[in-house]
Amino acid sequence: MANIVQMMQKASQMKQKMQELQARVKQTEVTGEAGGGLVRCCLNGRFELKTLKIAPSLINPQEAEVLEDMVIAAVNDARRKVEKLMGDETQKIMTEMGLPAGLELPF
Repeated sequence: MANIVQMMQKASQMKQKMQELQARVKQTEVTGEAGGGLVRCCLNGRFELKTLKIAPSLINPQEAEVLEDMVIAAVNDARRKVEKLMGDETQKIMTEMGLPAGLELPF
């Protein structure tokens, strides 16, 4: 019976820590880039595009399709970084709480 109580307490603590993590990540901004840094963007933890910088050397009407592809690549790079940050922080919290890695929580 004590194990069930302990598990419930840990689940409650985990829920609180996850809410704190989500709030922290929402305030985080991550930069993605493509074309060796010629296209850069910044996403926040809500996956909202905050900034977009394009090197002047790329602004050429004949290169529009290449530029569009690099913008997509930069945004996707930033999105992957936000997802990785969230996953890494989640695993860190779970390890600190002594919970098994990969445990799926209902929140």
